[in-house]
Amino acid sequence: MDRYPPIADHGLVGDLQTAALVSSQGVVDWFAAPRFDSPSVFAALLDHDRGGYLLLAPEHPEGTCKQLYYPDTAILVTRFMSPDGVGEVLDFMPVKDSRTATDRHTLVRVVRVVRGTVEFTLECRPRFDYGRAEHELELGDGGAVFRAPGMDGHLRSTFPLERDGQDVRGRVRLSAGESGGVVFTVCATGGEAPEPLTVDGLTGEFTDVALFWRHWLRQSRYRGRWPELVHRSAITLKLLTYAPTGALVAAATMGLPEQVGGERNWDYRFTWVRDGALSVRAMLDLGFVDEAIGFVHWLVDRLREREGKEEEPLQTMYRIDGNPDLPEQTLDHFEGYRGSAPVRIGNGAADQLQLDIYGEALYAVSQGVEVAQQSSAEGWRAMAKTLDWLADAWDRPDEGIWETRGGRKDFTFSRLMSWVAFDHGLRLADSFRRPADVDRWRKARDAVFEQVMDRGWSEKERAFVQHYDEDVLDASLLLMPIVGFVASRDAAWLSTLDAMDRKLVSDSLVYRYDPAASPDGLRGSEGTFSLCTFLYVDALARAGRLYQARYTFEKMQTYANHVGLFAEEIGPSGEQLGNFPQAFTHLSLIEAAITLDKALDAEHGR
Repeated sequence: MDRYPPIADHGLVGDLQTAALVSSQGVVDWFAAPRFDSPSVFAALLDHDRGGYLLLAPEHPEGTCKQLYYPDTAILVTRFMSPDGVGEVLDFMPVKDSRTATDRHTLVRVVRVVRGTVEFTLECRPRFDYGRAEHELELGDGGAVFRAPGMDGHLRSTFPLERDGQDVRGRVRLSAGESGGVVFTVCATGGEAPEPLTVDGLTGEFTDVALFWRHWLRQSRYRGRWPELVHRSAITLKLLTYAPTGALVAAATMGLPEQVGGERNWDYRFTWVRDGALSVRAMLDLGFVDEAIGFVHWLVDRLREREGKEEEPLQTMYRIDGNPDLPEQTLDHFEGYRGSAPVRIGNGAADQLQLDIYGEALYAVSQGVEVAQQSSAEGWRAMAKTLDWLADAWDRPDEGIWETRGGRKDFTFSRLMSWVAFDHGLRLADSFRRPADVDRWRKARDAVFEQVMDRGWSEKERAFVQHYDEDVLDASLLLMPIVGFVASRDAAWLSTLDAMDRKLVSDSLVYRYDPAASPDGLRGSEGTFSLCTFLYVDALARAGRLYQARYTFEKMQTYANHVGLFAEEIGPSGEQLGNFPQAFTHLSLIEAAITLDKALDAEHGR
């Protein structure tokens, strides 16, 4: 197997509490348990020798392979085709009582042969606690148990296993119509051993998981032009949601580089207020009301936790259970994906001042009656006090949406979203007749508007710019018409779109900003930012530039991986870079598709 397959060469499976990546070579090379943000069990994607993996693939991998999702599910199929036969590995994680947090999680890997004869080989080499914990192997007739401090890993198989040091290997030869499989279950030390494995049991698990995902997807209201793309993004957002709390993680992985060999390698397995808040609109638009309400409840709980305290009302990100403690550390024993060190866990940006998050938070709470009416009296008081705080704090330099480490600045986007916070707070107070210092909020909202129009505009570029000190463009401002700060066909906005097209767009792909023009405190460069490309599609569609919008949207589809997933960025050679898959990209894809559908329908008189 490749030591480091391309980032995009993976599919995602999960059980709504954690997730795993499976390469098209049949290797599980990323899996953390018992939660998204827990230490890894398999992490060969970050260090082939020390990270650990679970391989199940043909013994002699000549021929070709193809990976796809079983339609409308999160069941991944990896098909191996050779002159001797065609075999498949079906990967999935059973979804049990997902709303109750548990330390027990299961990866199911079914093997079957549909033509000829195929010999499969198994290698199971777990490396607990990011490869820092030793384990002992117990091998018996019922399978293998890997015992590490605080965690056991049970491996059951329909075929014999043999010891390979403290790891195991196995082989099975199957002919057309035959099947088998392995199941890897993690649990707390001393947890109950899983049931013996049978082929009928595997079939039943497969059927249950397929029914779960198809039943969930039937809620979708999307009837537009790109159902497979949009529904795959919806399933991906669901897979990245921690069901016990409703929190959405930014990505399933950590440490995957924005530039191979560079230092821009972050841990994204946490819940950013910004990402989660913007997902609310996407999920509501598709009809997934429970997911939208679940995140809003999580968000309001964060506001209530700090009510009456001296610290800022919100942190930029949290652990999925709301814990604000995310100290950033380096795993010096991991070499990183293709030598991309350092490999970090935790995230130091949690302590940054990013004032835009208050706009996203109020934007989320105000999205539709289904969500807004969920706010209790205590929740409203917390939001009102947050806006009172913001009325005094909005005119402060901060680190901004992109979490730069080059010092605080007067970012235009932070001011824009402060305006959104006040605007939506005023709307909520009026709609639900809630007590509020509306005069103060209105005064602050109007002051922000005047300042952005005065200082956020560059006569040189004829565009709104990143911050007040320089004439640097920033793709985050593509949200301006979406949140209603400017009309989508206002002359100043159309001029800004033209400037972005000149400075930030490369063959329809969009950069966040130019790090050379606006140093962000980090070495190296980055690719185009997929979120920004979809925001660009949305803005173009709203501006009536429908040919360009559709061309950009459908061009971007060609950069999706083989199963419709996107990482954070697209590199200079068209490769996917950064953590994978990224929720922000998929939620912006959904919104771009919906906006473009509406614009195209209107053009054709529908």
